[in-house]
Amino acid sequence: MSYHLAQVNLAYAREPIDAPLMADFVARIAEINALAEASPGFVWRYQTDAGYPQEFGDQLVLFNMSVWDSVEALHAYTYRSAHAEVFAARKRWFEDIKAKLGMPHMALWWVKAGELPTVADAKARLEYLGEHGPSPHAFSFKQRYSPTGLALAYAKPAPAAA
Repeated sequence: MSYHLAQVNLAYAREPIDAPLMADFVARIAEINALAEASPGFVWRYQTDAGYPQEFGDQLVLFNMSVWDSVEALHAYTYRSAHAEVFAARKRWFEDIKAKLGMPHMALWWVKAGELPTVADAKARLEYLGEHGPSPHAFSFKQRYSPTGLALAYAKPAPAAA
């Protein structure tokens, strides 16, 4: 059986998405989403008509969920593409989600290839990770698990070639 990696991440905006403080972030959303969709290993991205999924009933909580063919593919997109620039600047636009909602900002888990995670799945994985720590049910880049539940040692990827 083949598996894909599901991921959810949250961001707690310092101000509403249409506030001047958020303009630089908003200006990059379409670019960064297009980059994800064109990245090796990308499978699917959760989208809504609203453009900025807000699945926690709070306009300041931005919700992102996607599926990738491997942890390595998601890691490369997150930290070795133009997404890394936006991620590095996140404190300009976002507050600490754990301090605001009491849960981690991100959770990873495996889904059967061809299946898509739901918003309820994502919320449950974040809550589980926050309450119990990393496990095969929900984990992070630093403590990874295989689709069969085997704990994997973290190996920091080599820097991108210049």
